[in-house]
Amino acid sequence: MSKIKFLVVDDATFIRDMLKKNLRDHFPGCEIIDANSAKKAQVLLKTNHVDIILCDWEMPEMTGEEFLRWIRSEEQYQAMPFIMVTSRGERDFIVKAAQAGVNDYIGKPFTPESLVKKVTKVLKSVGKEVNPRLPESAHGFGGASLDVLTGGNANTDKKKPEPVASNQNASLLTGAKPAANTSSSSAKKTATKAKGPARGQATLTFAGFNSQSVISSITLQLMNCAIKREQQLPSILETVVISIVQNDGEDVARLNGYVHSIQAAENRIDAGVLKLVIRFVDEDPEKLDHLSRYIAKF
Repeated sequence: MSKIKFLVVDDATFIRDMLKKNLRDHFPGCEIIDANSAKKAQVLLKTNHVDIILCDWEMPEMTGEEFLRWIRSEEQYQAMPFIMVTSRGERDFIVKAAQAGVNDYIGKPFTPESLVKKVTKVLKSVGKEVNPRLPESAHGFGGASLDVLTGGNANTDKKKPEPVASNQNASLLTGAKPAANTSSSSAKKTATKAKGPARGQATLTFAGFNSQSVISSITLQLMNCAIKREQQLPSILETVVISIVQNDGEDVARLNGYVHSIQAAENRIDAGVLKLVIRFVDEDPEKLDHLSRYIAKF
């Protein structure tokens, strides 16, 4: 098996480090170079041969789409495998990426299983022999393929993909809004008592489930919030996509982060509400500007 060389592009250091760790863990002997911007990636490509690119889609200065269109316009890179890594899972968004020439996509947050599957699939499609070291729990790979989302399946419009526990909720992949979790009145009262009056809400998207949260405080670095305790719970250091919504229902920003701490809202083993501290990892000035405006009105 030939040695695979990856180029990882993301403006968030945390996301780049997580991608690199997963690639090294599951593709033994691989080489990885990384860039914090598409423009830096352009420079690296001039002096490095790579086999595949994993690139964020929303970046400052040059977006992932602009970088991909540049890749496809350059003769020596036209066949370069390119996987979009994004927190945007709406159908229209993915169709646009496919039209720009993306080979496949993986949504944030992702599981090691879904990452290994997508990378292996794309590399094999261009004739690269790969034998990844699969995680022990490698089963039920989630995530719809591009052909399903972009019309390759004739029945796509009639039947949406079913939710898959090991990856993102299918509603994110098909453009439908995730269903809000219904809470009992007692749970709502507990959350309010624990964190004070609800000033904002956010949908937390983990690798296998969504959770509705009430924001108690927020800065440019972190968010304190409360969620209802359910069957699936987040874990420390688990990655999460935070979709903040204003009181009028308008989206503020979609941010990447990780769970810094979890604490029961009550001093009891069966506490129905959990308090989370989520740290943001985005370094995109535009996202931080939107967040700053939201904080100013909070």
